[in-house]
Amino acid sequence: MRLVEHHRQLLSKWRLVSNLVGPGSLDEHYLDCEAALAPLRPSGRWVDLGSGAGFPGIVFASMFPDTQLELVDSRQKRCAFLNHVLATSEPKLPQVTVKCQRIEELEDHSYDGVMARALAPPQEVLNLAQRLLRPQGTVILFLQQDAELIERDGFERLWVSSYDVMGKHRAAVALKVASTV
Repeated sequence: MRLVEHHRQLLSKWRLVSNLVGPGSLDEHYLDCEAALAPLRPSGRWVDLGSGAGFPGIVFASMFPDTQLELVDSRQKRCAFLNHVLATSEPKLPQVTVKCQRIEELEDHSYDGVMARALAPPQEVLNLAQRLLRPQGTVILFLQQDAELIERDGFERLWVSSYDVMGKHRAAVALKVASTV
């Protein structure tokens, strides 16, 4: 069974007893992640900050199965859910791991890519990314606003993607750590 289908089945059951995701349509979450990640060509070691129920990390793992990914969340029940998804998925995904810890505890400059969806305002995510990313690393921001407004010293814009999901405007922006040369 495909990872996303497996995740959807488990999330549909778990959400009845655990507050992993709100009461709305699960389709919106999957479609948003797929549209935002479509332009990406990742490599190296990536991290999904505040993974929650697995958005966007599970979708990322499905789209880019050869890329190393860490799903990071500080809440035990969310980590238990993500570990269960990975433990029961077929095929197994040894390149995807769950870290149940606070973001502040992650090692500096240890990732080639950072992504976060519904974690914090964009500037806060960029602060975290700046600490976590290796030189030339990439951060993906998921937005409900105009991505053209996202600017930050120390980063260069790679691309902006605007799209609609179930009648709602969304955007994603990819920034890379600026070269210091």
